[in-house]
Amino acid sequence: MAIKENVQTVLVTGASSGIGQGIAIAFGMRGANVVINYYSDEKGAADTLKKVEAGGGKGLILKADVGEEDEVLRMFKEVTEEFDGLDVLINNAGIQDDSAFADMSLEQWENVMSTNLTGQFLCAREAIRAFGKQKGRGAKGKAIGNIVFISSVHDIIPWAGHVNYASSKGGILMLMKSLALEVAPQKIRVNAISPGAIATDINDEVWKDKKKKKDLLELIPYKRIGLPEDIANVAVFLASPDSDYITGTTIYVDGGMTLYPGFVENG
Repeated sequence: MAIKENVQTVLVTGASSGIGQGIAIAFGMRGANVVINYYSDEKGAADTLKKVEAGGGKGLILKADVGEEDEVLRMFKEVTEEFDGLDVLINNAGIQDDSAFADMSLEQWENVMSTNLTGQFLCAREAIRAFGKQKGRGAKGKAIGNIVFISSVHDIIPWAGHVNYASSKGGILMLMKSLALEVAPQKIRVNAISPGAIATDINDEVWKDKKKKKDLLELIPYKRIGLPEDIANVAVFLASPDSDYITGTTIYVDGGMTLYPGFVENG
């Protein structure tokens, strides 16, 4: 299928709910071709597709476990065949499997690393390979491809009881920076977004509970919980020519959570 001129083709991993769904919808509202990756939530992926198309975009649903190389290879082959290439990878898929460290099993460690770090490596690698085959795709003087890693404030904030998760996000930070340095001469941009507390179905037991929400807001100087749209707006910016001179950067979208909130009144 030939792409329309100036229409971005965007692959969003983990797009069946939460932040990934919000990002997919935002690109759909801008008329993009949006590839909606999911692993188990088929109903959620269908809901994302409906909203992407309602916003004016074209959608394609692809099931794949991003931690499995053969599934990632198949997914990228289908994307590039359907849309004659790829412009943007939103590397979003991630999971939690929490435990006190002394009780954490190797399986818990490996499951989180497989999706959160290996999955982002595999998808980024295939995106780089795809970008390298389409040298004339970018606007004149602009990037031929963009990768946006979706990480977490826990790439720099330690998190007791979540060592596997925090370690995976810390790994993404250096994966992103090292990759950005390597591929910048090829006119490929690589950046990251690190969200703070975002209201999604995954953590609704916190933001829907009055006491837990109050406690959470103590960690957020801006005194509100974020929304998927807050992340989506930054993702769209980082994937656009408006941010063409930005690469190797993490944008913390966290209401100030990384600003040591305990010091808001001199500590």
